[in-house]
Formats: sequence, structure tokens, C-alpha cells
Amino acid sequence: MIKVALTGNIGSGKSTVANIFRIFRIPVFNADIEARSLYSEIDVKNKLRILFSDKIFTKTGEVDTKILASIIFNDKQALKSVNSIIHPLVLAKYNIWCNKHNDSPYSIHETAILFENKLENNFESVIVVSAPEEIRLKRVMDRDGITKELVEERMANQLSDSIKCELAQFVINNDGSIFLTPQVETIHKELLSK
Repeated sequence: MIKVALTGNIGSGKSTVANIFRIFRIPVFNADIEARSLYSEIDVKNKLRILFSDKIFTKTGEVDTKILASIIFNDKQALKSVNSIIHPLVLAKYNIWCNKHNDSPYSIHETAILFENKLENNFESVIVVSAPEEIRLKRVMDRDGITKELVEERMANQLSDSIKCELAQFVINNDGSIFLTPQVETIHKELLSK
């Protein structure tokens, strides 16, 4: 099975593109969802408590991801520390998941921060979903109901679109000028031919 990473900056439309691959019956692993699920594990909670004390926990003992996000998106070292806890665990889950989907010609690993965490060498191909910053900004503000400043904080922790596009084998344009499905279908056919 060919391992393909699907990435793109916040608001680029990765999830929409991932859903089109699902329509083509390609299995998709969503690293962000898997990462969020890890915050409920006791070992992860204990490591986060050592890093940030109880200030990131709710009264019921769960990780308050909004408080955690407000810390890590303003502190690169804190972000690096959390990633060093979460990403090896996500990668381990991904490897187990791959074994279950080994009969597929290829699979998609959807992740926001592939290049930022130097994970691209784990994949044979990388697809980047690209859209201009103004469009992405508006999408995220509308989707999450958050301020422009909060979106810009998150964007500041990601590589530029142009750098990601240079590093990828495939680029999907999601600025609204070209339909997504034909772009995905072209990549799908190429990956099936490998």
C-alpha cells in the first residue's frame, strides 16, 4: 500500500478533499482527530500536567483544549513539547491502522502540520491543498466562530503555502476557481497507476 500524506494550512479545505478521496473508496486516517482523542488518555494527561500544571484541566479532570491551544499557539517551545508527546503516539496509531487497510492500493494520512513536524519522509507522496490566506482566514473565522487574531496566531505556526507546494508531489487548488473533484480524480488515477 502506498502511504500518501494530505496536508495544507488551516482553512485550506483538507477535510473536504479527504472526503472526496473517501468517495473514491480510499481509506483516510485523520491525524488531528486521533491526536485529540489522545488527550483523554491518563499517560498523556500526566505528561501534560507536568508541563502545564492543573491550569489546562477542567473541573472534571479533562484537558481543556481551548486553554491548551491558547498556550501552545503563543509559545513555540510549549507547542514543540506537546507535539513531542502526541505525534509519536499518533504515528503508532497510524501504523496499526495501516495494517488494517493493507489491501487498499493507497491510503491518505490527513494532517495539518506534516512539514512542520518533519514527518514527510514517512510517506511516498504528499498532497498539499492550497488556498490564498484571505480565503483561509475567512473560512476559519466562519467555521470556528473565532477572531481574525486567533486565526492568525494559528497560521503563524504553519509554513507558508508556497513552501508546502514546493515540497509536495501534488497540489490541489482550493481557491474556488477550479472544481475539487476532478483534481482529486487526476491524483487518484495517478496513484492507482503506481
